[in-house]
Amino acid sequence: MTMPQSPTSSEEMAQSFSDCSAGSESESSREELQPMPRPSSGRLDPSTDSDSLLICLVIPDLQQSKSMRFKADATVWVAKQEILCTLTQSLRDVLNYGLFRPAVDGRESGFLDEERLLRDHALPTNKGIPTLEFRYKSRVYQQPNVDEKQITKLHTQANLRKFTDYIQQHHLDKVSKFLEKGLDPNYHDSESGETPLTLAAHLDNMVEIITALKHGGAHLDFRSRDGMTALHKAVQSKNQITLKALLELGASPDYKDSQSLTPLYHTVLVGGDPSCCELLLRARASVSCHDENGWHEVHQACRYGHVQHLEHLLFYGADMSVQNASGNTALHICALYKQENCARVLLVRGANKEVKNHRGQTPFQVAIIAGNFELAEYIKNHKEADIVPFREAPSPSACTTSRRPAVRSTLSAPRVLLRSNSDNNLHVQLGHPQPHRPRSRSPSPSPASP
Repeated sequence: MTMPQSPTSSEEMAQSFSDCSAGSESESSREELQPMPRPSSGRLDPSTDSDSLLICLVIPDLQQSKSMRFKADATVWVAKQEILCTLTQSLRDVLNYGLFRPAVDGRESGFLDEERLLRDHALPTNKGIPTLEFRYKSRVYQQPNVDEKQITKLHTQANLRKFTDYIQQHHLDKVSKFLEKGLDPNYHDSESGETPLTLAAHLDNMVEIITALKHGGAHLDFRSRDGMTALHKAVQSKNQITLKALLELGASPDYKDSQSLTPLYHTVLVGGDPSCCELLLRARASVSCHDENGWHEVHQACRYGHVQHLEHLLFYGADMSVQNASGNTALHICALYKQENCARVLLVRGANKEVKNHRGQTPFQVAIIAGNFELAEYIKNHKEADIVPFREAPSPSACTTSRRPAVRSTLSAPRVLLRSNSDNNLHVQLGHPQPHRPRSRSPSPSPASP
């Protein structure tokens, strides 16, 4: 049984998702949406074998039901966005709606994890057709004979405020007692907009409370009012211990925020100690995330000069040649923003310096136009013989190019990547002699929108 709860927040977010068919969604979201044809059969389409899956959807808040066909290897997150683009009525706080699997044939009910593939879930069927509910996420009570009236009485504003205060004050025993009584920890604080879990992810020494929240019904992919999960919050706070705990509790490293950005993407924006970045990569985080302007993680690392993050991304398979909406590669970004250390890493690792952006400019030309003459000279003089590729790769269990099939029970703490066979000449001193040209005091306008 799930606790009845009416979504009451994030109207603006809801509007952006509900109106996606009119083109109001971000580019990142739009690229994940793939309209499916109207089904005529309730079983797997024999013409595509097991490549597609027909699902009957029940939407209690709209008193609707419909059948939709999805790619079987689509994630629940992608399926959710496809559902939202078919709705003719708005829902509030749509990021916290999910696909709910009712209890059938001895299987417990529960919400499907957003980053798992549809085909990986055992789906209940009705007359041979898999049936799911699309509903607002709330605590799922597996105990028999739950007193719904008592639980409803428990959810007063005063009690929710107390519960939030107990988390801030690290009162594990009081938090646990509220959860034992049946309190649903999936809600937004009326003042901060944080959920109990995202609030805890901001703070230090919260592993026990986070564990209690998870076991007490908190959904790891339940988002705060600003659209972020607890993993995003832990990354923003550079809280490696909390991030590790969340991953060990079963959180996916690929949860998306309201802009479809992953925790890994945020580590590159935040910078600092790269241990959170490596921890996510070791947990098989995807390295293909981009924002609505096509900026990937490698672009952002080079924009802000986060060299260690860039090295980790490249070691785990990030594409150095990927281009943003303006056609700029990571090396173009280095040339534009004078990020010499990042440019050296890219070139030593084999970045193609001849790629042109949408204005027909190479990284060398961008550096000249931006007035970064020393960097331009380095790019020009870099030879293929200077390339030192990685001679080892992440172990298969940590490979980022395949979908994570199951959550590992333990995660080792981040450590310095071993590159004994391939990294001998990477860290070049910037002070070594370079042909010098006068710097322009007022660089000309950007050669292209970055």
